[in-house]
Amino acid sequence: MNHFEDVEWRKSSFSGTGGNGSGNCVEIAALSDGRIAVRNSKAPDAGTVLFTRSEMDAWIKGIKASEFDDLT
Repeated sequence: MNHFEDVEWRKSSFSGTGGNGSGNCVEIAALSDGRIAVRNSKAPDAGTVLFTRSEMDAWIKGIKASEFDDLT
């Protein structure tokens, strides 16, 4: 069951651009308590990962610094 139906989900502009037709779709939503929710838009009821603002900030900084490039 999706407990986040009342939030505004935003899809990454890079979703589905892998070139292999996989249609990977990542969505995020800012929650009223300050956390950030992340889910797979193709399977929204499969689970949602929650981050604090500081956790999301660290994640984005790591991505921008290319710390996870070896995973793609």
